Amino acid sequence: MVKDDRSAINPFTGKKHFDMVNDDKFLQDSYNEYYGMINQAQLLDNTQNGQIVINVAVKLINAVNDYLSKIGRLDYVEDYYDWDVHLVADNTVNAFCMPGGKIVMFSGILSVANTEEKIAFILGHEMAHALLDHSRTRISAQNAQNAISSAAWIGSFAMDLVGLGGLGSLTRAATNVASIGSQYFLMNPWGRDQELEADRLGMMIIHWAGYDISHIPHFWQDMSSQNSNDHDFFSTHPADSKRIAAMNELIVEIENQDDFSSEPVIGSVPAPKDEFKDAHLTGGDVKVCPKCGASAGADDKFCTNCGYKFEDGLRCGNCGDSINVGDKFCTNCGNKI
Repeated sequence: MVKDDRSAINPFTGKKHFDMVNDDKFLQDSYNEYYGMINQAQLLDNTQNGQIVINVAVKLINAVNDYLSKIGRLDYVEDYYDWDVHLVADNTVNAFCMPGGKIVMFSGILSVANTEEKIAFILGHEMAHALLDHSRTRISAQNAQNAISSAAWIGSFAMDLVGLGGLGSLTRAATNVASIGSQYFLMNPWGRDQELEADRLGMMIIHWAGYDISHIPHFWQDMSSQNSNDHDFFSTHPADSKRIAAMNELIVEIENQDDFSSEPVIGSVPAPKDEFKDAHLTGGDVKVCPKCGASAGADDKFCTNCGYKFEDGLRCGNCGDSINVGDKFCTNCGNKI
């Protein structure tokens, strides 16, 4: 199956994600990198630890398939995700899941992920990145940024040709500034949003698989804060109170709700209350307090239930994701603003 044979709506977010990549080349490049590494690596699949990692991964994959079957969206993975998992002999404390479901865990991470539940969270988090198409949307955004920058550079040299060299130089300078700005103010914050999404979906997946997620926030806080400089997995996933708060909120949410099949597990959830201070808009005249979850009028300044002060914030009219003043398009769905 090719990408165009399945629905463009992601079943976990309920959104059509920003996509500007050639799917065949995208998957082929990913698989080439994966098999190139696996063919040169020392695999530990037949060891006791290797069997534990593989068995956990199989449980998580089955849990994902069961959920997608329940909501009628098996088209998202059938004949498209070619799941594969290996434990590789390497002291690197890291793991990843490539697009298409190619999972690698380095043996070094077992020094910190020393229980089945911890292994499950590491794998679930990385699987979530793949299932949420984060690589595809990130590369698409980079392609869009490069296209805009290239067009501006070509235009600047055209100005040189018609005798407007000074203006062309200014345009090139402005393009350089814009590229730097988009990297630090667009691409990097977007990565932090993706980590929050992967945290949530990863925890949902291991919960569906029957694992206890109650200790995950403490595990994450402990390992990321104390060992981030030594452990690649944690250093590339910056931990802070916002992430821990979101994890704890999800645990409470799961304790109070059994069925997550009626709406997308990511798209309908308000942002963590200390990640965005503005209220999450749910309709034309209603918003939800990010502190207590109570409904409020769109023009209300305070939550009548808990007294929380709402702060103004801008959101995309297509997908509801947060946007900033001056944004030309939504970084989540690509909608032109």
